[in-house]
Amino acid sequence: MNFIPFYASAGITGFESPAADYLQLPLSLDELLVEHPSATYIGLAQGRSMEGVGIYDGDVLIVDRHVEVQDKDVVVANLNGEFVCKLIDTKQRRLLSASPGHMPVCVSYHDQFTLEGVVTRSIRCHRRSRIFAEG
Repeated sequence: MNFIPFYASAGITGFESPAADYLQLPLSLDELLVEHPSATYIGLAQGRSMEGVGIYDGDVLIVDRHVEVQDKDVVVANLNGEFVCKLIDTKQRRLLSASPGHMPVCVSYHDQFTLEGVVTRSIRCHRRSRIFAEG
């Protein structure tokens, strides 16, 4: 993959061609985004409850099952048969949204709860990828 370093600000009507400072780096998106390939999967975010941490509806989530969960990590979990993306409160056993208007969800010992992994990266696609296009 080739890397072209350039800076662009909104509202600028023109700027020097980024090709003027062209560099070729040994950069792989896999290496940049995935730390543990055999323990990583990709999901799609749905809804608006995580916008406070920069995760928007339709964003691609890189989820790592190998990473040790820490308090307030963004995680993907299965709660009573439903996959959710939330902040985890390990001290009070709660799942928290990152946007106002969403109540914390307490995870009791009666719930079916599985932690599926930590969201280590999120990617926003500005054009819909054919990979995720609905049939």
